[in-house]
Amino acid sequence: MPLSEELPLLVIRLLRVFRIVHLSRLTRFNASLNLLIQAVRKRKMELGISFIIAMSLLLTTSILLYLVEGSSNPEDFGSIPRAMWWSIATLTTVGYGDVTPLSPLGKICAGITALIGIGIVAMPTGILAAAFSEAYQKAKVQSGPTEQ
Repeated sequence: MPLSEELPLLVIRLLRVFRIVHLSRLTRFNASLNLLIQAVRKRKMELGISFIIAMSLLLTTSILLYLVEGSSNPEDFGSIPRAMWWSIATLTTVGYGDVTPLSPLGKICAGITALIGIGIVAMPTGILAAAFSEAYQKAKVQSGPTEQ
């Protein structure tokens, strides 16, 4: 394609990028987004700890399934990184179903991992919800009573 034909497309793409940047600048005026940012900043330690716990559980469940299923199902669980794909999908409660354990012990470990995954999703959700609620109440008190 000659440059003369590509130039209008490039200009349109640049305009789109500028529009997105312009919209992102508006977000700093959005009160809810500011409250959410405050909540994340205030609870970054708790969120960091929950992330470390999640990564530890990811590694633990990957190693466990590698040990349990590695010899009987080497295509899916033949190495710890392969088992990590299954563990990520299970712990995040996505559960693609492309990789499944075959042995009864592997299925029991998979069930326990799936239950742990619910907790991994719920933990940061609860932390953020509590922090957001606290930031909202604080902002409501600071703004004073409103007429209804």
